[in-house]
Amino acid sequence: MGGRGFFVWGSYGVSFALIVAELWLLRQRHRSSFARLYSLQQLEKD
Repeated sequence: MGGRGFFVWGSYGVSFALIVAELWLLRQRHRSSFARLYSLQQLEKD
């Protein structure tokens, strides 16, 4: 890699970390949305 391996692998690492963070945030938003929908359904039933 011509002495640039640190930067190449570092950019792969940062990209991987950002993808994992995005997936985690999407999962949290998904759970939050379903929890809000469930609570709204419970309010409508009462």
